[in-house]
Amino acid sequence: MMKNMKEPLRYLNNAKEILNKSPIEDKRYADDKYVKSACGVAYLGVLKAIEEYLLKRGLTKKELPKKVEECRKILQKYASVHNGKLLKEFDAIYDELHIAGYYRGLLHSTDAVKGAFRLAKEFIEKLN
Repeated sequence: MMKNMKEPLRYLNNAKEILNKSPIEDKRYADDKYVKSACGVAYLGVLKAIEEYLLKRGLTKKELPKKVEECRKILQKYASVHNGKLLKEFDAIYDELHIAGYYRGLLHSTDAVKGAFRLAKEFIEKLN
């Protein structure tokens, strides 16, 4: 594992620690606060991985994307070696972790949350 991807994975591990604070009842997380927080931190790990990837490609900190639309455009430009799959994966992570998990608090099932975390980890590893 390259040094620059340790930080995004640290975010993901922190997210899992937050998630573990929520009790589980009938395969559902019982405390929305922890689920929302964990999804937010996991998503930040994905953004951190994108930043590290782009810095490795020669972008300056000033050139890094600040909005999700900018993130999509820059991924299309710099990560096209992945045949557009990376952009589709980012969109899924954005929808599931950021919007459904963090912003709207719609994720409750342990399988759904763990699946979203797995997607985030795979995405981070692909950018390594």
